[in-house]
Amino acid sequence: MLMFKPHPEERRTVRPAGEAPVYDLLVIGGGVNGAGIANDAAGRGLSVLLCEQHDLASHTSSASSKLVHGGLRYLEHYEFRLVREALGEREVLLQKAPHIIWPLRFVLPHRPHLRPRWMLRAGLFLYDHLGKRTTLPGSTGAPLNGQGPLNPQIDYAFEYSDCWADDARLVVLNAVQAASLGADIRTYTRCESARRKGDLWQIELLSDHGTAETVHARALVNAAGPWAARVMERVVDTRSPYGVRLVQGSHIVVPQLYHGRQAYILQNEDERIVFVLPYENDYSLIGTTDVDYQGDPAQVEPTEAEVDYLLQVVNAHFKRQLKHEDIRHRFSGVRPLISDASESDPSAVSRDYSLTLEGDTGQAPLLAVYGGKLTTFRTLAEAAVDKLKPWFPDAHPSWTASHALAGGDFESQAQLSAELKTEYPWLTEQQLERFVRCYGTLSQVFLRGMRSQQDMGEQFGAGLTEREIKYLREREWARDMQAILWRRTKLGLHLNAAQQARLADYLQALAGEILAV
Repeated sequence: MLMFKPHPEERRTVRPAGEAPVYDLLVIGGGVNGAGIANDAAGRGLSVLLCEQHDLASHTSSASSKLVHGGLRYLEHYEFRLVREALGEREVLLQKAPHIIWPLRFVLPHRPHLRPRWMLRAGLFLYDHLGKRTTLPGSTGAPLNGQGPLNPQIDYAFEYSDCWADDARLVVLNAVQAASLGADIRTYTRCESARRKGDLWQIELLSDHGTAETVHARALVNAAGPWAARVMERVVDTRSPYGVRLVQGSHIVVPQLYHGRQAYILQNEDERIVFVLPYENDYSLIGTTDVDYQGDPAQVEPTEAEVDYLLQVVNAHFKRQLKHEDIRHRFSGVRPLISDASESDPSAVSRDYSLTLEGDTGQAPLLAVYGGKLTTFRTLAEAAVDKLKPWFPDAHPSWTASHALAGGDFESQAQLSAELKTEYPWLTEQQLERFVRCYGTLSQVFLRGMRSQQDMGEQFGAGLTEREIKYLREREWARDMQAILWRRTKLGLHLNAAQQARLADYLQALAGEILAV
């Protein structure tokens, strides 16, 4: 895919036996920003090591509303630059990743006591024209006749376009592409300390197996998300230039609330909005909340108050009334926003990002990432690596805007699905759709040479096979059931308790074999 793909050892300094290896860039954090920076830098010919204390996308980056969008509600807070950038990126990402990102039409019910019709129409006009829009249809108005899923008293709505995204796979595929370009991806590896030693960083790493390692890097990137300020103070031993405000956002998953592939964006009396999104064919995803959070970001869970809030907003709009027992799954993540002490409402705190760079000439630089949102991860990554150019004058130019993400080198989902069906006619329709939307052309890695379902090995349910699991473990760093069922796939919603128990036993046996070796 890239004409300038480096050999993994090409940029790594060769050291005498016993001395620590030297990388150009060490990235702390395996969320979307860290993986994006690692990918961008590796594609420019830099040697990269990414370390993540848990699994890739195990926290904030797998707990979003799964959208690539401009952020319609940010217009009310006058964040025109952020919206413009995000709208432009929406088009770029649609082209880069047609397997995991695709168009989604949104319905915005009009409730006159919340926002007048002229205000919504003006906001959507801005949304249509503030950024580049070449593939998505513009907004329209739509009188309602009471026959749809919304409550009959809602008699008018607007429609507009944004995009769906598989957030966790966006992270993983950036890491996969970075690894194909020579990057060293280390999951379950914590950065214990980082200290400057002249023009290098000396970094102490510790794996969850207790293995310690010392490496050196010419530049250090702190992309630890909710842990960014903590990394600055406890790992790098320097003062964080920003406070990080942790805001909890929770979602619930219920059986499909309505027929159709459209999404809904619901206004509430507190001036917040809640999305209702088609999810995994048979479900609806509802979220999100905005609540200040004080605890460990790794331990966040939806509260009953948040669940009640989401149910109340949805029940105020839809004919079908949801109850707690309808909930099939719930999850929560912590968004690391740049702290604004003057703003008491978490919903009003900017989703923009800031990159700070410190390091004099002849001194190893430290770049830290604060804030950000899923949609703008690529431009953030590009800007981050651009900031490091003075230390890497031979690095290649930026490249990610015009190259497909790993697995995304095909014209359309329908075209790829037809090709796979011709080559592997024994695949079920469920497998075909999922393979296209999870892996794109990477599905050929585990399908090549297969002639039947039997060739795929043990069947665990919902089309998940032994062959696919081995691919996820060997190529996508998936170690446990949580990673496989909820981050690499969303099959946790589709496998019953007995099937999940069998999968757990299988993975335990595999782990035992590895330990025995």
